[in-house]
Amino acid sequence: MTDANAPATVPAAPPPPDAGATRWRLVPILERRQTVPDLLRVAVYAISLLLAAALSVGLLALWDVPPAELFREIATVAFSSPRALGSVLVQTAPFVVAGLATAIAFRANFWNIGLEGQMILGAICASAVAINDIGPETLRLPLMALAACLGGMLWIAGPGYLKHRLGVNEVITTLLLNYVAFNLLLHLLYGPWKDPVSAFPHTEQYETFEKLAPLGWQKLTWALPLAGMLALALWWVYSISRIGYLTDMMRANPDMARAVGVPVLGLSLAAILGSGAVGGLTGFVIAAGIEGRMTQDFFVGYLFSGVLIAFLGRNHPVGVVLFSMFMAILLLVGQSLQVFFGTPFALVRLAQAIFILCVAGSEFFLTYRMHWKGAA
Repeated sequence: MTDANAPATVPAAPPPPDAGATRWRLVPILERRQTVPDLLRVAVYAISLLLAAALSVGLLALWDVPPAELFREIATVAFSSPRALGSVLVQTAPFVVAGLATAIAFRANFWNIGLEGQMILGAICASAVAINDIGPETLRLPLMALAACLGGMLWIAGPGYLKHRLGVNEVITTLLLNYVAFNLLLHLLYGPWKDPVSAFPHTEQYETFEKLAPLGWQKLTWALPLAGMLALALWWVYSISRIGYLTDMMRANPDMARAVGVPVLGLSLAAILGSGAVGGLTGFVIAAGIEGRMTQDFFVGYLFSGVLIAFLGRNHPVGVVLFSMFMAILLLVGQSLQVFFGTPFALVRLAQAIFILCVAGSEFFLTYRMHWKGAA
């Protein structure tokens, strides 16, 4: 007789067919590379750029910009005529100086995000020399350039001191000083330095001897040779001189460099002040070489572009020059797409961000070697 209150018996589930078998799976193992062959570096870097280009083309295709039209627009804007090539080179010059300013600091492990503030101070100091007629006419332009460098150095000296003396993060200090410089610029342009002729918020036109002289081809001025000479000088410093070797040692391992007697503090401060000086010179190049005066928006976009150029160029002067021309083409193509396709400029910024992400991701493959190992 069965007990109604007895618990029901649940039959045991049959064992799976492979219950007794050993399960194998592939496990990734990361091994840090001791050396990176130049061929591998070039290959990984090229693949990352091609991937970024493909993603950018696809992104624009979603915005109804066919790839064929995009490539035709690039050829037209950059290489269709001497005038087009001249426009690219005109825009390349300030990009080179901005990229070099950022790269100098990055090579010394100082994350200078205050390029725009240093550009503003450089242009303000250069304009002060022009407006107040300081020095003879034959020396006016060199004095403006020197004042611009000193202004950029002054603006970066505070963050450099705070970092090395108090350990304050330089990203915060340099970034916040951009807003201080911008408000100082607005005060001057809407106040004592407003153009007395047009009453618009920009300074009066510089005199002819206060502008970088034209080269006699298209709209090129001495801004381009100045940028080229600066890049050549920094290439010599970082690739040939002893300073470049010591800077690379300091960047790789500051503690070891300090232990073997490398003047880490001196090299770091020199790089910081040098970055500020070149940042101020960027403002001078735009004001005296392109605008012919100081305007309220001459610096817009150069912080992002300078960081991108330095990053893509691996903080090397040659890479900075090459990617400055690439950025100039991208900027001009973006402007053309805005006019003819209604493409928002934010989309061009997004394409630039895609390049940053792809190149940043390529560092993983240069730093680590991946193995797959079977495990139970």
